[in-house]
Amino acid sequence: MKKGSILAVLLLNSLWLFAQNEVGPEGHKLLWVFLILAAITVAFIVSGRSFNKKSKRERRPFLQLKKLSIKLEKNTNFYPDNLILTVKNTGTTAIDLDQPLLIFDNFWMKRKFKLKGMDNYSFYPLYLEGGKTHQLTIDLNRFYSHDKSLKKYPKAKIYLKDVKGKRLGNKAVFLRKTLVKF
Repeated sequence: MKKGSILAVLLLNSLWLFAQNEVGPEGHKLLWVFLILAAITVAFIVSGRSFNKKSKRERRPFLQLKKLSIKLEKNTNFYPDNLILTVKNTGTTAIDLDQPLLIFDNFWMKRKFKLKGMDNYSFYPLYLEGGKTHQLTIDLNRFYSHDKSLKKYPKAKIYLKDVKGKRLGNKAVFLRKTLVKF
């Protein structure tokens, strides 16, 4: 809200620069417009940074490579019973994976489910070290028994997030034939 109000005040103060009856703007007016735009961008950059004072022991390295390879496979081409989610940490640092979000997607509607584990075992959040692989088999019949209308949804997506809420990636597969791929 504070950023928006500052931007509105700056834009309202600069309207007199654009309200003129001359054919072309004069040089000093263009200079003021560019200076105001530069000041706005600097203000957004400075206000976007966090100034947390941490001790030197708690600081992280400048380059932390968090790379994730996500693969979502189905057991048959159309109307599969199982989806297999394979997550591989290809980076150098370990990642805490939060519960994956399974979304059944129709063009107009979406149904979201958080996955807790497999075979009645809950093992999320999951600590995945660098170079390690995690595989999760998702039984779709459990979802279909919960709601029969889910069989009509042509697309399934998986979203993965970090424990802190940072989005790590997503994958989607089509569960049945559709006229248009969306």
